[in-house]
Amino acid sequence: MARWPPPLLACAGAAALLCGAAAAYGRDGTDKTFCSWTYVVFTLQWPAGFCQSLDNVSLCTVPERVNGWVIHGLWPTKVQRCCDCWPVFPSDVQELREALEETWPSLLISRSAFHFWKDEWEKHGACAACVEGLNSPLRYFQTCLKLRQRFAMDKALDAAGIRPSCQRPYKLAEVLDALLPLIGDKSEIQCVKDHKEREVWFQVKIRLSRNLTVGCDRHGDDADDVWERGASKGHPCPAQGTFYFFPIDHQRPMQPCG
Repeated sequence: MARWPPPLLACAGAAALLCGAAAAYGRDGTDKTFCSWTYVVFTLQWPAGFCQSLDNVSLCTVPERVNGWVIHGLWPTKVQRCCDCWPVFPSDVQELREALEETWPSLLISRSAFHFWKDEWEKHGACAACVEGLNSPLRYFQTCLKLRQRFAMDKALDAAGIRPSCQRPYKLAEVLDALLPLIGDKSEIQCVKDHKEREVWFQVKIRLSRNLTVGCDRHGDDADDVWERGASKGHPCPAQGTFYFFPIDHQRPMQPCG
C-alpha cells in the first residue's frame, strides 16, 4: 500500500532512482528547492477562443463530445526546481480516460490527448507532487477533474445570461460579476485577438492556495508571479470596451463567427 511521503523520481544517468519526498519539506532546517511553490493556478480554456490563439488555421480541432469549458492545466507557481523524471503511462490514467477526453481534450490535430496530459504532468504535475492529493499522476488528474466539477463555469455563466454568441459582445465587469463568487478576485479573464482583430475570450486562470481553496492572499506574494507558469498568447481581457464569447463550431473551429 502506498505511503506518504511518496517517492519522487530523480534522474541518475539512464536510470530513475527513488528519493524521499520528505526532503522537500526541509526537515533538517536547510533551504530546499522542492515544494517551494506557494500557490497553484488552475486554468480552464474555452475551445472556440483557444482556436483563435493559433497562427495556423489547420491546427485546431474540437472533438464532437466537447461542448464546454475544458482543462488546460494545474500549475504550481514560483517553482525553482522540480522532479523531471517521473513518467506517466497510459495505464496510470486508464480509469479516468473517458472523463479526461471529455473535459481535458487536446485541441491540436498534431497532439494526442495522452501527449497533452503527459506534457502537463511532466511540466507541472510533478512539481506539485509533494502535496498529498497531488502526489502521483493518478491523483493529480483526479484532482484536476474534481476542480473542473467545482468550477462549473458553464452553469454560472448561463445563470447570468452570458452565453456564446457571434453577435453580442460582453463587458469584463458583467463577466466578473457572474464569476466572482465562483473563482474569487485573484483570478484572471484572458482574451486573444482573432483574424479580424476582435477581442475573444480565451481562458480563465484561477488562483488557489496549496490546499486548493479560493481566496488565498499570502503576505509577501507578488501578484504578478501568479501567471509566470504556463505562459500563453492570452492577455487580460480589456477592462474597457468589450470582447466576444464565440460559440463552439465543431465543423469550423477556427471560424465559428466568420
